[in-house]
Amino acid sequence: MALYSEKVMDHFRNPRNVGVIEDANGVGEVGNAVCGDIMKIYLKINSDEVIEDVKFETFGCGSAIASSSMATQMIKGKPVSEALKLTNQAVTEALDGLPPHKVHCSVLAEEAIKKAVNDYYENNK
Repeated sequence: MALYSEKVMDHFRNPRNVGVIEDANGVGEVGNAVCGDIMKIYLKINSDEVIEDVKFETFGCGSAIASSSMATQMIKGKPVSEALKLTNQAVTEALDGLPPHKVHCSVLAEEAIKKAVNDYYENNK
């Protein structure tokens, strides 16, 4: 059995939504001191509280990049309320699994999104 699924490899090799949103109205950054992964999520949320754009910058392993890519795809175009329900388990399942020692990467994606949404609420409410 391969260590990584085809979906993980695809999102690592061809990450979606990479970059910065200069006028983002929600930004969340998280890191894991043990492995050194750092993930930053940028959100552009419209007046209807729908995520019209999302980008990420991730410094880390292939699983961290794949988790960032998949998580951004899962929330783009969705209401903020739905994005807040995204779990690391959902990201892991969407990637067809991660090795047990890499599940923390999907946790970072969940945490970064929640931090970005909290940043949006702090700055816009």
